[in-house]
Amino acid sequence: MLGAFGRVENAALSPGVAEDFIIAAAPPRSELYDTLTSLIDDRPIDVVIQPANRRRKRLLVADMDSTIIGQECIDEIADFTGLKSEISAITERAMRGELNFDEALAERVAMLAGLPESALEETFEKRITLNPGARMLIATMNRLGATTVLVSGGFSYFVDRVAMLAGFQHYQANELMIENGALTGRVKTPILGREAKAAALRRFAGENAIPLEETLAVGDGANDLDMINAAGLGVAYHAKPKVAEAADAAIRYGDLTALLYAQGVARTAFVE
Repeated sequence: MLGAFGRVENAALSPGVAEDFIIAAAPPRSELYDTLTSLIDDRPIDVVIQPANRRRKRLLVADMDSTIIGQECIDEIADFTGLKSEISAITERAMRGELNFDEALAERVAMLAGLPESALEETFEKRITLNPGARMLIATMNRLGATTVLVSGGFSYFVDRVAMLAGFQHYQANELMIENGALTGRVKTPILGREAKAAALRRFAGENAIPLEETLAVGDGANDLDMINAAGLGVAYHAKPKVAEAADAAIRYGDLTALLYAQGVARTAFVE
């Protein structure tokens, strides 16, 4: 069926895992996507459609919570207050784009007032885990000479530790206010949210003389949409429906190494 679109070159990036197809005269993306999804049917296969030119990216900007790690940090912290269900419900609505991110963050942090600072360390040590493929993605991008940046609307206490754990070169995040060993219930302003993530992508691209076409952004929530839309390849990773619909590509089944396959990087070139 793909042959109807002209000459097709095929290569196995990882046998049985990832296939690469280069189509000489591709139709509009929507037409090609419909054709591929009809071939795939309901099988758990991710499809990424993009121009072959400049597909190898020189800048990766990634969200942290539920993207690089498997948790939402603020929800895990909230468990120490007995308010996890209430705070998690606000988080879910904010990530779906139903609430203003800045206001939702301030509301949730206010509910943590008085929590001892030690709860942050316990949360990180016992509850926070990298998502599958995170270390391999970042190590490989670093080896290939890319700039790697972790951006989060979450908190620097976790973001700097996760950045180190995964191997990111740079990071940015919000800062929880702490006094006398306890959370005050406030965040240092200005709050870094949706616009700040897109600004970070543009700033790191500019500082490193990288065209936006050679940038990759990945996230799962509504506050990632601006950076996803600004990037040369914007990827929704196991994301909320609104985000998956708006992104250039949606990874629904694979792990984070799918971002390497999307750039044409073979499994033999991955850094363990």
